[in-house]
Amino acid sequence: MAARRISSLLSLPSVFSYTAASLRSFGRYSSWGRGGISRFSTAVAFEEPITPPVQIDYTQLLINGQFVDAASGKTFTTLDPRTGDAITHVAEGEAEDVNRAVSAARKAFDEGPWPRMPAYERQRIILRFADLLEKHNDEIAALETWDNGKPYEQAANVEVPMLTRLFRYYAGWADKIHGLTVPADGPHHVQILHEPIGVAGQIIPWNFPLLMYAWKVGPALTCGNCVVLKTAEQTPLSALYVSKLFHEAGLPPGVLNVISGFGPTAGAALASHMEVDKLAFTGSTDTGKIVLGLAAKSNLKPVTLELGGKSPFIVCEDADVDKAVDLAHFALFFNQGQCCCAGSRTFVHERVYDEFLEKAKARALNRVVGDPFKKGVEQGPQIDSEQFEKILKYIRSGIESGATLESGGERFGSKGYYIQPTVFSNVQDNMLIAKDEIFGPVQTILKFKDLDEVIQRANKTRYGLAAGVFTQNIDTANTLMRALRAGSVWINCFDIFDAAIPFGGYKMSGQGREKGIYSLSNYLQVKAVVTPLKNPAWL
Repeated sequence: MAARRISSLLSLPSVFSYTAASLRSFGRYSSWGRGGISRFSTAVAFEEPITPPVQIDYTQLLINGQFVDAASGKTFTTLDPRTGDAITHVAEGEAEDVNRAVSAARKAFDEGPWPRMPAYERQRIILRFADLLEKHNDEIAALETWDNGKPYEQAANVEVPMLTRLFRYYAGWADKIHGLTVPADGPHHVQILHEPIGVAGQIIPWNFPLLMYAWKVGPALTCGNCVVLKTAEQTPLSALYVSKLFHEAGLPPGVLNVISGFGPTAGAALASHMEVDKLAFTGSTDTGKIVLGLAAKSNLKPVTLELGGKSPFIVCEDADVDKAVDLAHFALFFNQGQCCCAGSRTFVHERVYDEFLEKAKARALNRVVGDPFKKGVEQGPQIDSEQFEKILKYIRSGIESGATLESGGERFGSKGYYIQPTVFSNVQDNMLIAKDEIFGPVQTILKFKDLDEVIQRANKTRYGLAAGVFTQNIDTANTLMRALRAGSVWINCFDIFDAAIPFGGYKMSGQGREKGIYSLSNYLQVKAVVTPLKNPAWL
C-alpha cells in the first residue's frame, strides 16, 4: 500500500496538492450528518476519542545507539491535543544529557565508521531506513496524529510518504558529493575538498515533526556528519520511533542521538555547546534570535535558521474566483493553520473582493472539524493550550481593532484544543492579525487596487518566507514573482514541497536553505589544498 501511495503522489504536481484536493472534496461532498461530523457541531467533541492504532514503545532518550533514562531521572508528560489528557511520560533531557549525546556524536565522528565508510555504504543504510519507513508508514502516521493532532489521512497519505521520499532523495546524494580542481596562476595544483562539518546540533518544531526531522537529519547524515537532535517537547514520540528504525537499518551507534526536553534547558545547552560544530533550528523568529545568540557567544558555530512568516496570498482581478477561494483556503487552513509559510494575508483585488469573500466564508463554514483519526476530518485540534489561547487572543484582537468577523471566532466543542475556522474581512495592514504570525485557523482578507500597491503592502513585513500569486496573466505573474521579497513564490499553486526544491526565507524568516542541493552546503566544510608542481606539462 505504501509503495502505491508514493507512486500516486509523485505523479501529481505537488505532494501537498493531494491534500489540497482531498480536503476540498471533503468540504464539498461530505455528508455532514453522518458519523458525527457536522459544521461547527459539538457532537464530535462529545464523542469518545478514537483509540489510536499504535503502541508507544520508545519514551527514553536515544544516546549512542541505546535508549536510556535522563541523568536526572526526570520525565515530562506529552499530551493528546484532542483531549488535553496525558498520552505518556517521556524522559526529560537536560544539560548533562546533551553532554552525553554530544560526547557520543563526537566520538562517532572522530573515531567511528560513519564518515570513513564509502559514501555508497552510507547510501545503502539510508535507503534501508527509507524502506523501513515505508513498511511502518501507518504506525508512524498514527503516532504523529496522536501527539500532534493533525488529520491521520494527511499524515498517512502525504507526510510519512514525503518523509520516505526525502530520505531516498538524500541517499541519492551520498556518493555524488565531490570537490573541484581549479586552475592557479602559477605552477600549483589546487584541490577544493568538501568535508563533513562534524557534530551537528539540530532543533526541530512541533508542527511538522517528521518532515523537519528529514529536512535536517537527511542532509547532515548524507554528508557524513553525526547528529544530536532535540525534539519539540510537545511532539517527542515520532522521532524516537523512526530513529529506532534507522538503527535497525544499520546506522552505527552515536551517529544519531535524540534528546527530548525543553528549550531553556536542553535546547540552550545544545545551542551553546562548545563541541557542536554546526546548528540548525526551525521555530519562531524570537526563539531563533536566542539560538543565534547562544551559538555566537559559545564557539561561533554556523547556524541555519528557518523561522516565522506572514506570507501574502495575492488574488488578482483576472482570477478564477472559485479556484482562488479553494487554494487560498488550503494555503491558510492546512495543518490547522500551524504552518510557517501559511498564506495568512489574503490580498484580493477590489473588483473580485466581494465575491471572493462570500465564497471564502462559505468554504470555511463547510470545513470539517473533529477527531483527526476520523475519516473525512479536515481540521484537528491545535497543538496545546498555549497555542489555543494565543489564537483566541488574536481573534479577540481582530474584533476589537475593527475587522469584521465573517465566520468562526470561537472554540469548537468543549474538550481539547479545537478552534472554529475563522475568517475576517475589512482587515487593515496595521492590525495585529495582519502583522503577527498567528499560527492558527484564522484567515484575514484584505482589499487592494493595483499591483504597485499590493507589492508595497505585501513586502511591508519583517518576514519573507513565502508568497502566493493567483492570476491568469503571465506578465502579472512575472512582475510579482520578481518583486515579492520571499524565499518561495508559488504561482497558481501553494505549498509545493518537493524534495529537490530549496526552502528558506528573506529578512527575519531565517538564513540558509533547506531541502535540495542547497541544503548540503549547510553540512560541508570547504577546504583548499595547494601543492607546488615541478616542470608541469600544462597548467
